[in-house]
Amino acid sequence: MTITMKDNNKILLVDDEPDLTLAFKLGLEDNGFQVDTFNDPLMALLAFKHKSSSYALVLLDIKMPKMDGFELYNEMRQINDQVRVCFITAYQQEDINAISLSDEDIIRKPITIKEMVQKIKNHLT
Repeated sequence: MTITMKDNNKILLVDDEPDLTLAFKLGLEDNGFQVDTFNDPLMALLAFKHKSSSYALVLLDIKMPKMDGFELYNEMRQINDQVRVCFITAYQQEDINAISLSDEDIIRKPITIKEMVQKIKNHLT
């Protein structure tokens, strides 16, 4: 599948690590995605309230200060229950028990941009 500008290729990325967020944003944009990034989950939630229907996918880090990825996901689902989400984590599967997740719903750190792009494309098809 080739992502083109006419496809819904907009991604919301929320991770509390600015360097990682920037690297992911640049890599994903180089591969045809439009990416909005936030390092603060509360700011991301405010933005999501205004643009929830414009995102094809939301990428959420699990461990963040103020609000973890699962809490943010639950808040987002109250705004838009159709939102597609992948969680970004360095945790192992057995450590992720907050909600039922398939391997398709998880992006494990560390990950290359090429692997991340493929995982996102798989999730969107």
